Amino acid sequence: MTDQTARRLLAASAVVGAVAVAAGAFGAHALRDVVTPERLEVWRTGAQYGLVHAVVGAFAASRASVWSRRAAALFVAGAVVFSGSLYALVLLDVPVFGAVTPIGGVALIAGWLALARSAAEPARGEP
Repeated sequence: MTDQTARRLLAASAVVGAVAVAAGAFGAHALRDVVTPERLEVWRTGAQYGLVHAVVGAFAASRASVWSRRAAALFVAGAVVFSGSLYALVLLDVPVFGAVTPIGGVALIAGWLALARSAAEPARGEP
């Protein structure tokens, strides 16, 4: 992958992180009295997973190895699908969004496995 790809993955991770922080604040202040405690917990899970995977995605994007950048792409895609489907479930109350969430979860798991695989691959410029 190119340096341009790494920059795009870093930018995407940063956007996912910003959305996660905004979602956390929105849940804490705007949704607290509007949705059930169970739905608020679903919202928090989406924000938490989004933020964690934005951070690790940014880390992975900055490492100059093919597998770490694959991991970053999986973290970004997984966080968008996982967290986004939970946000949609809470805001729209459409149960089908809950069926999409595991797809994002599988991408997040694959991202962690790709990151583990990257440990065996030296980054460019490393021996």
